[in-house]
Amino acid sequence: MAIPKAEELGVSVVREPSLMTGAIPQKEWMDVPAKFMEGDSCYPGKVSIVEYHKFPYPREWNPVDDDWKLPDDWEDIILNGLKERLDKFRTLKVFMDICVRCGACADKCHFFLGTGDPKNMPVLRAELLRSVYRNEFTTAGKLLGKMAGARPLTIEVVKEWFMYAYQCTECRRCSAFCPYGIDTAEVTIILRELLHLVGINTNWILEPCANSNRTGNHMGLQPHTYKDNVSYLCDDIEDITGIHIEPTWNRKGAEILFITPSADVFAEPGIYTAMGYLLLFEHIGLDYTWSTYSSEGGNFGLFTNNEMMKKLNGKMYAEAKRLGVKWILGGECGHMWRVLHQYMDTMNGPADFLEVPQSPITGTVFDNTSSTKMVHISEFTADLIKNNKLKLDPMRNAHRICTFHDSCNPARAMGLLEEPRYIMDHVVPKWYEMPENTIREKTYCCGSGTGLNTGEIMELRMRSGLPRANALKHVEEKFNVNMMSCVCAIDRATLTSMVEYWNPNVEICGISELVGNALVMDGEKEERESGLRFEPLEGMEG
Repeated sequence: MAIPKAEELGVSVVREPSLMTGAIPQKEWMDVPAKFMEGDSCYPGKVSIVEYHKFPYPREWNPVDDDWKLPDDWEDIILNGLKERLDKFRTLKVFMDICVRCGACADKCHFFLGTGDPKNMPVLRAELLRSVYRNEFTTAGKLLGKMAGARPLTIEVVKEWFMYAYQCTECRRCSAFCPYGIDTAEVTIILRELLHLVGINTNWILEPCANSNRTGNHMGLQPHTYKDNVSYLCDDIEDITGIHIEPTWNRKGAEILFITPSADVFAEPGIYTAMGYLLLFEHIGLDYTWSTYSSEGGNFGLFTNNEMMKKLNGKMYAEAKRLGVKWILGGECGHMWRVLHQYMDTMNGPADFLEVPQSPITGTVFDNTSSTKMVHISEFTADLIKNNKLKLDPMRNAHRICTFHDSCNPARAMGLLEEPRYIMDHVVPKWYEMPENTIREKTYCCGSGTGLNTGEIMELRMRSGLPRANALKHVEEKFNVNMMSCVCAIDRATLTSMVEYWNPNVEICGISELVGNALVMDGEKEERESGLRFEPLEGMEG
């Protein structure tokens, strides 16, 4: 499905009927059915992939069809599943009961801002589930029905759940503004879990989960392919810098296990971030190893269900135990770090067989990781810079005028706010913040996370990415910004598509790419002339 040109879509977002432009809904929200058209939903899970996961009711179905081929007892399956989760997850029960529908979150969602659809307001998205909860599990709902905001579970409701559970990137921006701290992302997770019970799912989430389980990474790269890809990056590094790097693989007894998203190894612009890792580790002589078994930091289980999340997170720790490392160093990823910091202890931890991470270069003990035993690459790099362990020439990035995008999960779920900025201060000559209400805890999402970074919903992605694109446009026009950096592999992929559409004069990079460019390596070429993208560098002194 072709999407409109940026100029046309930008005008339609502003002018099409929505609450943002003063349009008044003609019907109650419960009376407006979800209508599916080609291009506004992700492809359903392939039968073979659903069967691989041993998920129930694998079948061929299409969201645009009237008949979704649900099992005969689908209502009982879903309601029993909801009851089980209300008993199991205390937060779900709390979130169902405490919302007063104040609307503080209403205009905070990038999907609502981009589509104008009232059901994309986080308060109403949660109400899609809450209304059924009231009808089945509260006295007021059973007695008063619609007057109490209750409604029965119908096929139309299930279709509505599917549409809006997959128009949420679980970015949690809405939770930053909720006076009660309701995490709508957890409601979205439960909605998706309930849909899985009756075989309603999307392929671009389930297939990466299958690949991660089968080969260790979400692209399904075989161990030799993964290793070869890193070797090719080392060849490029040698061509650029003259430095020969030979990382080790599956080496028992290494001090540190390094795990990063597989996108850093096989796709632009992530590969330049991986080249930055390799240069950094060579620069400081780090005793580390890669793994071909646990070759994926990203956890697509977060977008699927709690059991899948636990299983994929556990692979990293199983490999750390097998190799006998002291602790784990993690690359620039978003959902890997949300799972680690918000779920790891109750799912797979604590990892008492590992040591509390201590930098072998600076001696710094990372007490904040005493349970997970896993350090973020930006924490590690910032500590190196603070202790004067890196030889850096920020003028090697003088051709870049940068800004920084706070990736949702490291920022809101992990609190990684200052370390990337501290690194930026030392590796680029100048960079600029986007407007205050679009960064840090209030950062706007890339618009395509949580398994929505797929081509069949490109217009929806561009609509939801518009708030971030507008903030970027502000610094692009005011300061001539031409590079937006971030610390998330999905962001690097999705923001690349977004800027090609909305901000074509801006590129996307990881923080570690900027570090790699700025590093002055011992033994490098005397007349080094290019950066990691083979682009000429200004201020190169050799």
